[in-house]
Amino acid sequence: VDFDLILESIKDLNSLVGEGISQIEHSARGARLRRPEPVPLTLYQNGIVVGHGAFRPYQHPATQQCLQDIMDGYFPSELQPRYPDGV
Repeated sequence: VDFDLILESIKDLNSLVGEGISQIEHSARGARLRRPEPVPLTLYQNGIVVGHGAFRPYQHPATQQCLQDIMDGYFPSELQPRYPDGV
């Protein structure tokens, strides 16, 4: 696993969606600025944890697909249904 490439790709994806930039959230009473909630990704020597999910070893096909998506410069396809505009 190329941790440097994964971290660089994550930085690129974060800047793409405006990391640290607030978004306007409309409500019935007006609007307010809100920062999007990040999805934590914890990298271990032998696997990952995405969000508050279970530990996933690198050998698992879904883990490999997730990391490949990130290294290819895309948001993990597994997150698209929950976050259609990015994370």
